[in-house]
Amino acid sequence: MSDEFDVVVVGAGPAGAAAALAARRSGARVLLLDRADFPRDKACGDGVAAHALDVLADLGVPDAVAGYPPLPALRLVGPGGGAVARALPRPAHTVPRSVFDARLVSAAVAAGARLRRHAVRRVEVRADRVVLDGEVAARAVVGADGAGSVVRRALGHPMNPDRHLALAIRGYAPALPGPPEQLIVTSAPRWPAYAWSFPIGDGRANVGYGEVLRGEPLTRAHLLDRLGALLPGTDPATVSDLRAHHLPLSTHRPPPGRGRVVLAGDALSLINPFTGEGIFYALLSGALAGTAAAGAPEQAARRYAAALRRRLGTHLRHSSVAAWLARRRRVVDAAVRAARRDDRTYRAIVELGLGDGRLDARTLGMIGIGLSAWERAPGP
Repeated sequence: MSDEFDVVVVGAGPAGAAAALAARRSGARVLLLDRADFPRDKACGDGVAAHALDVLADLGVPDAVAGYPPLPALRLVGPGGGAVARALPRPAHTVPRSVFDARLVSAAVAAGARLRRHAVRRVEVRADRVVLDGEVAARAVVGADGAGSVVRRALGHPMNPDRHLALAIRGYAPALPGPPEQLIVTSAPRWPAYAWSFPIGDGRANVGYGEVLRGEPLTRAHLLDRLGALLPGTDPATVSDLRAHHLPLSTHRPPPGRGRVVLAGDALSLINPFTGEGIFYALLSGALAGTAAAGAPEQAARRYAAALRRRLGTHLRHSSVAAWLARRRRVVDAAVRAARRDDRTYRAIVELGLGDGRLDARTLGMIGIGLSAWERAPGP
C-alpha cells in the first residue's frame, strides 16, 4: 500500500472540491483524485446560483465567481409561449466550468488537500479502511465522480433509468441581444425539455438544450435542431465547444452511502428534476459528505444521510412533487402565468428550482387559480 489518508475524495468537480475543503476544515488528511488535469472543461450550463455561493462562503471560498458579472433577472418561457421576466431574488452568475472548477480545486489544495491525477477503477471496502485500485487506502471515501460514478457502481447502484435521466448538449455562442438575463425556453413538442441561454459577460453565452429520456435514443442532430428551434437568433452551426452529458435526476436517488463510503453531487443523482440545476446540490452535499467522512469514518454513511435529510430532505420531496406536476404542460403554463402576476409566486418557483425552496400552499393556490382560469377560457 503506497498511501494512506483519512479521507479520499474521488472526483474533483464542485462536489469533490467541497468535500475536500470540508474534510480539511475538520483536520483530516485528504487526497483528491480526478482523472483529468485542471483546468478542464465540463459539460454544464455554467449557472452558479446565489445558494451555491453561500455554501462556498461557509467553506472559505468567497471569490469563486470573481470577474464574472451578476445576472439580475431570469426570463422563463412556458410550453404554450407565455413568458415571465423578473428580477431574481438574488443575482446568479455564469462561470465556465473550466474556470469555476479550477478555482475550487486550487482552494482545496491551498487548504491542504493533496491533488493527484488518477482514474479510479476498483473500490474495495474492508472492515477498517477502503482501498482504491490496490494502492491508495482511506479511512473513508467520498464518491463525487459524476453521473457515471465508479464509486456508485461499487456500492451496487446502477445508473438512473429512463424518465429519471436527462440528456443535454451544451456549447458557447454569441450572447443574444437585450438585457443580461438568464433565459429558459421550455418545449411543448418534446416535454419535459427546455433550451437555455446564460450570458457570461464577455459577449458569449452558454447555450444548450436538454430533455428527459423516455426509452428512445436521442441523436446529436436532434438535440441541435431543438436548440435552434427554441433559441431564435442562435445558429447551431456557429455554436462552439459542443458537449453532451447525462443528468441523473434526484427523483431516483440511491442510498447516500454505506459504511465508510458516501456519494455526493451527480454520483448521488442530485440534479434538480424541475430545472436541471446541480451545482448548489453538488457543493452542499459535498460539504456534508466531507464533514461526515472526516468526523467518524466508520459511521460516515449514517451521519451523512442524517445531515443530508436535515438539510435537503424536505426540499427534495417538494422538488419531486413539482417535477411530477410539471409533467403536465398546462401546469407549467399556469405557473408561468401565476409568476407573471405575482412576485411572491415567482420567487417561490425560483427558490424551488435554483436553491432549497418549498412548494408552499400559497404558490400551489396561485398556480391552481391560473389553471382554473385556463380551463374556463372559451376555445378558439
